[in-house]
Amino acid sequence: MRILKSLLVWCCFIPAAILNGGLRQYMLEGCLGTYWALVVSGILLSLFILLITWLLLPRIGRLTRRERLLTGFLWMMLTVGFEFVFGLSGGISFSELLAAYNPMTGNLWLLVIVVILWAPTLVCKKKSDKML
Repeated sequence: MRILKSLLVWCCFIPAAILNGGLRQYMLEGCLGTYWALVVSGILLSLFILLITWLLLPRIGRLTRRERLLTGFLWMMLTVGFEFVFGLSGGISFSELLAAYNPMTGNLWLLVIVVILWAPTLVCKKKSDKML
């Protein structure tokens, strides 16, 4: 049941990602150029995801190690699925979507995916360390 509740936390990633994309497109690219805007945007989105997870995930209750891993995996799969479904339906080609996974272009989307995968484990570990 807690894993299902964690879907509500994941839903908060969507507006954060949309706002981050707007920030990148309308502010960062003009100041930093496309390459560095992608880098900064990837780091910012990763931090936003960790912050959202840190603020909201503990509210659903203590998760076991297995539940944290399952939650991260579920969030990662939902994120990739969401990206591909909406990207393809929005006219973005499959090769363009795959190109986002190449960090050599400055796009740190792969970092974001890894952060999403490990966010429940990192946050719960850090919170439990503070309790000791």
